[in-house]
Amino acid sequence: MTGTLSALSGGFGKGDSWGIFTFLCAALCNLPALPALNCSEELGAGQSIQQTYDLTRYLEHQLRSLAGTYLNYLGPPFNEPDFNPPRLARAERVPSATVDLDLWRGLTDNARLAANYRAYSRLLCYLRVLDGQVGTAELRHRLAHFCASLQGLVLSIGGVMSSLGYPLPAGPPAPPGAPLASNDFLKKMDDFWLLKELQTWLWRSAKDFNRLKKKVPPAVVTLRLEAREF
Repeated sequence: MTGTLSALSGGFGKGDSWGIFTFLCAALCNLPALPALNCSEELGAGQSIQQTYDLTRYLEHQLRSLAGTYLNYLGPPFNEPDFNPPRLARAERVPSATVDLDLWRGLTDNARLAANYRAYSRLLCYLRVLDGQVGTAELRHRLAHFCASLQGLVLSIGGVMSSLGYPLPAGPPAPPGAPLASNDFLKKMDDFWLLKELQTWLWRSAKDFNRLKKKVPPAVVTLRLEAREF
């Protein structure tokens, strides 16, 4: 065996070094696709839910500041701490978050996510109308920033639904053309209820996503074989 190896190795003289190198390069270029290990993190439903929860809490904080500024813009009695008027019939077009908590928790995860998706899509439409009506540039800027964040929440909820295999609800209809408020007070009342309902939706959504993230395992790291072309 030793003699055979010596004979084979002795078959190439020193002058053939460049030929050997050229042969090896040609062989490598003509190899079939080789599998390569690729370590990547699967961004699953758990991380998507966590991000949505974090965004919901951020919007809660953002709304507290925005609502205080906007209610001061509306003036008394809307900026008074104990002001709690009954909801008018014309305010029913805004998605209401008022529902029995036991009934809400009894819904499936899919049903709650779909309700959140539809509600925020609809609320966003009303907020954009509101943004075009305020009289100060600073408040318009803050409303526009909040609308952008709320749009991100809608997209994030859609991402959670997709990662869990749930279909997205149909897009929300355009806000109905309700008759204009007969006076300035009723118009301000509409704005007041919009902010109040949004506050309640965010508060409940944060609880929903906090419970949901406990049901779904966190993202895992997986090894995947991929074909690489040389």
